[in-house]
Amino acid sequence: MSAQDNKILVSAVVLDTKGNSIPGAIIVDDNNQTVITNDSGEFSLSANVNSYLLVKVSGYKDNTVQVKSDLTTIVLQDDTSNKVNVAFNKVDKADILGGVSNVNIAAMLNTNYSISSLDNLASFIPGYNGNTGYYNGNIWGMNSKLVIVDGVPRDEFNVLPFEIDDITVLKSAAAVALYGSRAAKGVVSITTKRGTAKKSRFDVRLNHSLYTPKRYAEYLGSAEYMTLFNEALGNDGITPLYSNEEIANYASGRNPFRYPDVDFYSFKNVNKFATRSEIVTEYTGGTESAQFYVNVGNYNTTSLLDIGNGKKEGENRFNVRGNLDIKINDMISTKINTNVTFYDNKTAQGNFWGAAATLRPNLISPLLPLSYLDNLDAATQARLNSNPFIIDNQYILGGIQTQATNPFADIYTRGLRQATTRKYQFDATINFDLAKVLKGLSFDTQFAIDYNTSYAQNISDNTYAVYIPTWTGDKITGLTQVGNNVNNNARALEGSYQRQTLFFSGAFKYKNTFNKVHNVSSMLVAHGYKLAESQVYHAIGSANLGFQAAYNFKQKYYLDFTANQVHSARFAEGNRGAFSPTASIGWRISNENFLANTTFIDDLKLTASAGILNTDLDYESLITGNGAYFLDRDVYSTNNGAYFSWQEGRQLRATDIQRVGNPDLTYQKRKEISFGIEGSFFRSMLQFNASYFINNLTGIPIRDVNLYPSFMAVDFPSPSSFVPYVNYNQDNRRGFDVGISFKKRVNKVDLNVGMVATYYKADAGVRNDITFEEAYQKRQGMPIDALWGLKSDGFYTQQDITENNYPTPAFGSVKAGDIKYVDINNDGLVDNNDQVYLGRQGFSGSPLTLGLNATAKWKNFSLFVLANRTSGSVGLKNNSYYWPTAGVNAKYSAALRDRWTPETAETATYPRLTTTNGSNNYRNSDFWLFKNDRINLARVQLSYDLPKENLAGTFISNLGFYINGNDLLLISKERKHMETSFGGYPQMRSFSMGLTAAF
Repeated sequence: MSAQDNKILVSAVVLDTKGNSIPGAIIVDDNNQTVITNDSGEFSLSANVNSYLLVKVSGYKDNTVQVKSDLTTIVLQDDTSNKVNVAFNKVDKADILGGVSNVNIAAMLNTNYSISSLDNLASFIPGYNGNTGYYNGNIWGMNSKLVIVDGVPRDEFNVLPFEIDDITVLKSAAAVALYGSRAAKGVVSITTKRGTAKKSRFDVRLNHSLYTPKRYAEYLGSAEYMTLFNEALGNDGITPLYSNEEIANYASGRNPFRYPDVDFYSFKNVNKFATRSEIVTEYTGGTESAQFYVNVGNYNTTSLLDIGNGKKEGENRFNVRGNLDIKINDMISTKINTNVTFYDNKTAQGNFWGAAATLRPNLISPLLPLSYLDNLDAATQARLNSNPFIIDNQYILGGIQTQATNPFADIYTRGLRQATTRKYQFDATINFDLAKVLKGLSFDTQFAIDYNTSYAQNISDNTYAVYIPTWTGDKITGLTQVGNNVNNNARALEGSYQRQTLFFSGAFKYKNTFNKVHNVSSMLVAHGYKLAESQVYHAIGSANLGFQAAYNFKQKYYLDFTANQVHSARFAEGNRGAFSPTASIGWRISNENFLANTTFIDDLKLTASAGILNTDLDYESLITGNGAYFLDRDVYSTNNGAYFSWQEGRQLRATDIQRVGNPDLTYQKRKEISFGIEGSFFRSMLQFNASYFINNLTGIPIRDVNLYPSFMAVDFPSPSSFVPYVNYNQDNRRGFDVGISFKKRVNKVDLNVGMVATYYKADAGVRNDITFEEAYQKRQGMPIDALWGLKSDGFYTQQDITENNYPTPAFGSVKAGDIKYVDINNDGLVDNNDQVYLGRQGFSGSPLTLGLNATAKWKNFSLFVLANRTSGSVGLKNNSYYWPTAGVNAKYSAALRDRWTPETAETATYPRLTTTNGSNNYRNSDFWLFKNDRINLARVQLSYDLPKENLAGTFISNLGFYINGNDLLLISKERKHMETSFGGYPQMRSFSMGLTAAF
């Protein structure tokens, strides 16, 4: 009776800030009793006095109100965080019909600090895969994504995370159709931060990072190399080169200059770590009429090298970004964005990291100490006295007659190469509210112009001489000079490059609601894009006219039609235009009466879309340079030089046919159908979205000589072909992606966990297989990234060789210890016709990508963990580390320690050594195959914010600290291989600490 007396009947209406009623709003009381507002935004329920009601609906911020007798109106604020940037528009997340995913970068930057715009995006966005590094991600297994920054086609390299507000990935055909041909393989839309109409705020971030190599490639020292090289010579029937005494001298280390053992990765040459220091300032604020955002940032890096000019290597980047929003009057508003970036990169001349994989450890002593010189003749001494390149006043440069340069000499004497890049980006948008003409009508227009200029300076690119020593005991008693010393201190310019990008768009938009239940929107948009590059005659261009019409009834039933008319100058007149239609439907099943009383479902929506997109995107990669346009025309050239003439003294020139035109060539087509489901459960504690897609890319352009007689294409005296490009190949893709987020407070700890999964399969739908005799070698129906090779069957034994008990190998004579292959077609010959499918290489990322991100907040502490897993792809260990194909000049790695010998025949995992090019052993086969499966602990960050009360009375409004580690752990059977860079800059693991402050 008492409880009953405390209840009252609440009858109220839910409105937006403009006074419009909001149908479909969900009201939940303290007892989980749920009601939904009717078409007029009204509801009634019985609730306890002074209890609380939670009011929520898509597109508006949740509102909690107290139950009182005078509660008759509830007002909801627009939730701009629920607005998602899509093609030429910003719409409520609830109204998107699948194929779109979004992540708020600004909201998580304080707990997840990163240094690149798309860093580990695959761990946040389902459907974005292949991103184990920074910039190599793809969408639904398709290469060549389009990157949009603030509505303009730009690259992702010139915007850093602290400038970004959010990132939207548009995956489905329907989602990207308005962007036209260049967006046919998906779009990544980056939106930078903007000002707010509130008190001005000044933010500062200081960050310092240490980068440590994960591991270096392991190469054999001089004595071990010489021993194994002798063994290789013996295997080839050649007398050993090195005596036991020589090997012992190199092994002793008693005179490292006469008996060198060059280790590139010694701490004498490289530091234990490199650094990156960064400062970022942000200033934001404004009034209701004008808001501004300014970002000024600078970072610089230091070198991993600790010798010569390598110490001076490093990067420096300085940027200024300014975004301005102005409301001119009730009808007109504008946005102006500008960005300037100055980037400089200094590298030492030569190729130190590449030489580390090729220079044999015993070949030369790179530096010869002056203290070892004794009794030199006067002429030699005179040359030394005039030598401008005395290293550290202690050494001269060593070499041999056949090795007149060395990477250490390069790094000490040849100076620096400084690459300079300057970027300027500007765009302006004007928005016209045409409600006075027609309610719900508006017009937006945007113009952008970007400049990119780069060049390189070779600073003091000197030439030097090396000296061949004559040793008498442990002293150098003679020097033979090879080459000349020239200390010119000159500067030379190279690599000059300029790029200009122009973009324009104009869009009429209409959005209105009729009878409070019929929601209608439409858009007519025209946009063009032009990218002009230096030394490229024809600019890359794109012109599009798009249309979109959308309708939903009570945000329950959705229908959308989107189309684009594309244009391309690549084709003959009559084929330059194409129509790309898409259609989508949606059903918010949670608003149906049979789910109205289900307390655990907040929102549940099903979507489906289908479309055909026309694109000329692949022509850019298949047909490079100026030849990528007007493909209906023949192209001849006489620029390839003079050839042999029967008439002495007369120069003849050949005319080459570089391309035969095809007037029937046209767009390739992305034909797709996709399905989606998304939902919110348990008062938004659990959110879920998933997509399934099937798309076929048809009419892929190829120039296939197998479709024509062989004499129509020749390679000598220069490449010349009468074979035209045709629309022939087809790729079929299918797959799914899933995203799950979980939010809950557990014992004063706020947990936020996100999980994503992406799987795709890409097969060759149509291929010309006439060159393959065997059915198992046909490419059609197989993965487009299929890896083909021979199937190994252990090593040849001496018995095999003696009894000739094996199929004849087509790759040269074999000996015991060579790899034996299976004769798949049983024709008695092992050749390329015995190659079989070995696995998927994952050109567009591993088939399966899993990501996990988790944040735990307790009081003022935050712990962030990011991990990902990729699996399903394979690779070959086929670089010079495993395949020393350089013969007598090859450098030997630790992999060769497991070689076959008569004594290790039963346990060997590597074939016998040889000084030949290893034509039988060093070829694609499952012997060298490895799985790319891995689990990576990508980031761990611990953050602490000083309590607000400790800052009371100061000018500081927020002060925080953090430490993090990146790429901390890789779990894989092939960890050692995956973490090693062969012949390049080492892979790095980083540790950062930083401070953030707001004023």
